[in-house]
Amino acid sequence: MSEILETENERIRIKKPKWLRVKLPTGEEYRKVRAIVDEHKLHTICESGSCPNMGECWGEGTATFMILGNICTRSCGFCAVQTGRPLEVDMFEPGKIAHSVKTMGVKHCVITSVDRDDLKDGGSEIWMQTVRAVRNQSPETTMETLIPDFAGKWENLQNIIDVAPEIVSHNLETVRRLTKAVRIQARYDRSLEVLFRLKKGGMRTKSGVMLGLGETHEEVLETMEDLRSVNVDILTLGQYLQPTPKHLPVAEFVTPERFAEYQEIGLKMGFKYVESGPLVRSSYHAEKHMFDM
Repeated sequence: MSEILETENERIRIKKPKWLRVKLPTGEEYRKVRAIVDEHKLHTICESGSCPNMGECWGEGTATFMILGNICTRSCGFCAVQTGRPLEVDMFEPGKIAHSVKTMGVKHCVITSVDRDDLKDGGSEIWMQTVRAVRNQSPETTMETLIPDFAGKWENLQNIIDVAPEIVSHNLETVRRLTKAVRIQARYDRSLEVLFRLKKGGMRTKSGVMLGLGETHEEVLETMEDLRSVNVDILTLGQYLQPTPKHLPVAEFVTPERFAEYQEIGLKMGFKYVESGPLVRSSYHAEKHMFDM
């Protein structure tokens, strides 16, 4: 197991292994998506979250849109999205997203958002309008919504259930022991309740966990069991990558073999689909989670 060595004055970061190398974004489809995102001044988690798969996904003509701005009210230790006081809500954003989805011709659209704890509705009204706008302009397009916990205000979560996206995802992100350090303003059990309520509301549910933050093998299995206890359908497991020196350090680079082991275990536990690998992120191969189940 690799380790990070630290002293008071310096930090020696462990070197990325060869299996984490990614190709630079290129190709006609990548440039097409790039142009649409720039033209409409859209926010994508691909960029804001420094996703290593941006080149691959955009090269296939898909992107994960981020609504409600690109400034988050929370300061998670793992996330590259900017933290601070968000700008005013763009009431035209649902229409912009819907127009871009139609222009791109995507069959399966993934939408996420920053946390908006500054808003009484947590942004759920814009969420509803966005889902409806996409359906109105692209009725054949299926949707996955990667939602926040709405600070446990369940009437706001109900707004998501009411518009019934084909898949609703909420990430647990890490094991119980590390939640306070990794997701500073979140709660492990609150996230499990989000997923429980979504399933009770008839949603197809999905959650993701990052590995390499210092969790043990036993803790990973416990977390997977917790997710199955609330009947989560789809699980994604990926390697945590430190976006900047200010973020949490990588404690371990988990091997592809271990990721394959977790995938096998997850399927035996009863998850309908398990995406597990070093470069896997929440929306990676999202279309498969819809059509291959």
